[in-house]
Amino acid sequence: MVRETNRYFKFDWITILLFLLLAGFGWLNILSASHVGSEVNYFDFSQPYGKQLAFIAFTLVMIVFILAIDAKFYERFASVIYIISMLSLVGLFIFGKNVNGATSWYGIGSFTLQPSEFAKTATALAVAKYVSDLNTNMAFFKDQLKVLAIIATPAVLVLLQNDTGSTIVYGAFFFVLYREGLPKFYLNIAVSLILITVLSLKFGAVITSILAVIVTLLIYFFNKKKFRIYHIILILIAAITISFSIKIFYNNVLQPHQKDRISLWLRLEKDPLKLEKMKHTFAYNLNESEKAISSGGLSGKGFMQGTRTTGKFVPEQHTDYIFSTVGEEWGFIGSSMVVLTFLFLLLRILHLAELQKSQFSRVYGYSVAAIVFIHFMINIGMVMGLIPTIGIPLPMFSYGGSGLWAFTILIFIFVKLDSNRINEW
Repeated sequence: MVRETNRYFKFDWITILLFLLLAGFGWLNILSASHVGSEVNYFDFSQPYGKQLAFIAFTLVMIVFILAIDAKFYERFASVIYIISMLSLVGLFIFGKNVNGATSWYGIGSFTLQPSEFAKTATALAVAKYVSDLNTNMAFFKDQLKVLAIIATPAVLVLLQNDTGSTIVYGAFFFVLYREGLPKFYLNIAVSLILITVLSLKFGAVITSILAVIVTLLIYFFNKKKFRIYHIILILIAAITISFSIKIFYNNVLQPHQKDRISLWLRLEKDPLKLEKMKHTFAYNLNESEKAISSGGLSGKGFMQGTRTTGKFVPEQHTDYIFSTVGEEWGFIGSSMVVLTFLFLLLRILHLAELQKSQFSRVYGYSVAAIVFIHFMINIGMVMGLIPTIGIPLPMFSYGGSGLWAFTILIFIFVKLDSNRINEW
C-alpha cells in the first residue's frame, strides 16, 4: 500500500523546484516593477502584482490537475487537442480582441486569454504524436512536408493576427526535428539564409554576393568528393539571388515599424537626426531598459530600490522588459543566477528527454526545451539590445496569466510523461 501511494509522488522534483523558483522570483520582480507608493497590498487585484499572484495560485491547481491525469491521455488525444487549439486560433478572426495592434486575445469582461500561447503546447503534442508514429521517417520528404504543415498551420494563423513574436517561436521545432533525423542539409540552409539576410542588409547585395562566391569556392575546394560543380553553380545562383532579393523584401514587404527596428539593430540609418528620432520613437523602451540594467552594477540596488524601476522609466516594465528590473535591483550577480537557473532547467529537461523510452515523450521533451529556450534567448537578447525588439515574454517571469498557464501546461505535461519512466516497476 505504501509503495502504491509513493509512486504517485515520484516526479522529477528538480524540474518542479526550478519552475517554482522562476515563477516565484518572477513575481517578486513584477511586484517591484508595478507597485505604486510605499504601501503594498499583495491582494490588490487591480494591480499587476495582485493579478499575477492570483494567476500563480491557479497555476498550483493546474499543476495538480495535469499530474493527476493519466500520461497516456496526452498521447492518445494529442491530435484532438491540436485541432481544438487551431479552431481557437481561427476563432480570433471573428471574436478576437485587438491588443497593441495584435488580434490575439479573447476578451471576457476585463479578463483576456491568448490562445496562441497554448497553441505551442498543442503543436508540441501533435509533432510528438506524428514523429513517433511507426510509419514516420524524418529522412523522407513526404514526412517532412507533413510535419511542416503541422508546425506551419499555427505559425501562419498567428502571423495573420499580427503577432510576429509568437510566430518566430515555431522555429524552435527545427531543433526538435533535427534531433529526430531531419537531414543536416536543412540546418545548413537555415544558417546560410540568416547570414545572407543580415549581411545583405548591413553591407549590401554586391559585397554579400562576393563573400558568397569566396565561401562557396572554399567549400568546394575542401569537399570536392562531396560536391559536383553543378552543385556549386546552383548554390551560387541561389545565394546571389537571395542577396539581391532581401533589400526588395525589406523595402516593400515589411511594415514601417518592423523596418525601423531592424534598422536600429543593424545601425543601417546614416542620418544622425533621423537616427535619433527613431531611437526616441522605437527604441525608447530598449534605451531605458539598458540604462536600468547598467545602473544595477555588480550586486544591484536592492529589492524595490531600483530608481529607474520605481520611477517607471521603462514603460510596461512588468511585461516583456521584466529582466531589466532584475538587472537594476539584483545586479550582475542576480541576473547571472536567473540565466543559470533557466539554463539548468533547459539542461534538466534535455537530460530527462534523452532518458525517455517512449519516442513520443522524448520528442515532446525536446519541444518543451526548444520553446522555452527560444523565449528565453529572444527576450533577454531583446532587453539587452542584442537582437531586434520582438514582443515575446520571459517564461515564468513576465506578467500575464496566459503565458504563465501555457508554460505550466507545457512543462508539467512533460513532468507527467517523465513520471512513467520513474514509476516503472
